[in-house]
Amino acid sequence: MYRNRQNNKTKMNILLINIALRESSPVKLLPIGLAYVASAMKRAGFKFDLLDIDAHRYSDREVEDFIKKKPYDVVGMGCIFTGYKIVKALTELIKKHHPNSLIIAGNSVATSIMETILTKTKVDIAVMGEGDDTIVDLLQTISMNKTLEEVNGICFLKEDKIVRTPPRPLIEDISSIPFIDYSIFDVETYIVGARSSLNDPLPIPRERIRALPINTSRGCIYNCDFCYQVFRGMKYRIRSAAPVVSEMKILKKQYSLDYFILQDEMTFYNRRQALEFAQEIIDQNLSVYWCAVCRADFLHTEEDSKIARKLKGAGCVGLCFALESADPEILRSMKKKITVEQFSRQAQLFKKEGLSVWTSLVFGYPQETPETIRKTIDICIKNRIYPSAGYVLPQPGSPMYDYCIKRKIITDEEGYLLTVGDRQDLRINLTSMSNEELEFQVTKELKRCSDSLGLDLHGESLIKTGFYRGKPIK
Repeated sequence: MYRNRQNNKTKMNILLINIALRESSPVKLLPIGLAYVASAMKRAGFKFDLLDIDAHRYSDREVEDFIKKKPYDVVGMGCIFTGYKIVKALTELIKKHHPNSLIIAGNSVATSIMETILTKTKVDIAVMGEGDDTIVDLLQTISMNKTLEEVNGICFLKEDKIVRTPPRPLIEDISSIPFIDYSIFDVETYIVGARSSLNDPLPIPRERIRALPINTSRGCIYNCDFCYQVFRGMKYRIRSAAPVVSEMKILKKQYSLDYFILQDEMTFYNRRQALEFAQEIIDQNLSVYWCAVCRADFLHTEEDSKIARKLKGAGCVGLCFALESADPEILRSMKKKITVEQFSRQAQLFKKEGLSVWTSLVFGYPQETPETIRKTIDICIKNRIYPSAGYVLPQPGSPMYDYCIKRKIITDEEGYLLTVGDRQDLRINLTSMSNEELEFQVTKELKRCSDSLGLDLHGESLIKTGFYRGKPIK
């Protein structure tokens, strides 16, 4: 399989592909995970081409023309599991033009459905977990004609059997990871595309905002029943404040940025960490706006108002923390480990200090009824928040997915993966309501929320907001 490979990493033709999951969306966010992997490859001396489909929204013909322009030896790609059908189609196209190429997949499309992606697609190697070090070891192994068994943290087929190498140790200190090399990407396209991901009201006019995402942590300290991410079950790790703010400062100067999206599963997990981050921004005299993610039980006492005030003073525009449901039984099933009271207290505390609040909802748990949907929207109205809403989307690797497999709600994994869409599209109904009734109740209650808050949402835009653009909530 590797006999004809050049024993020189500079002579391998390598292609990285950034997949477009939502081709019609104006939102374009620089792919942080792929960016770390690409930066590690570049530092190690590997030259590669980048086919950034998401940035440029290439047509199928343009993608094929790009792929066949050079005899690629190795092709890498990664995305979340909802991109499975795209990965499958791309790998077939790659093998059509380069039958001897090695195709490497990463992110949750590899980690959560490893067996399916190796046996049902043309993917040759699945990278498990974080890929910063793994990709470098893997490419060095391939270039030197060594066996894949020598690389930790991967899975591959050998004699029609799946071989899984030992897990790669975690990078304990993620603050030690060098900054992303943003020059690999068309940064200006992503700066403009990031504007569309931001909620109104904004601190400056949308057309003037220059934003990029930045990563401050890996993983989450909680394990919600419906959620799967690459670092699930792994130690939650954070970058210390100093290197994060230093990177922000460099990016601000290099690209004239004025807004940062702290793109994490969870940015702030305790008060001390939040205060250190805010103080570092103040100490480095970094004048930028930013938004972040936290838990609904992050701040809740009157004394905590000082922390919210500090975040605001350091440029924080707002924070996102998920409610998901206002029904206690559903919250217990989700293993959210929060209460509705905590959510409301924190929302009011943030708003009092001038911080915006964003939240997400998940409808469709088995216990869901018209009454639980109404109760959830009542809490949003009470706190003057228009939510990002969606339906339960069983994610491979999560307990909710296992629930669906056990009860034969999902009987054909690949069939499910080939038809799954965004969470705003109802694919699996776990409730006692019909699909029509569930969608009707959700739409009706979201319309009630929109009307109560003085917004102008209607029709499909009630659930497919992605972000809210319009007049301020009354």
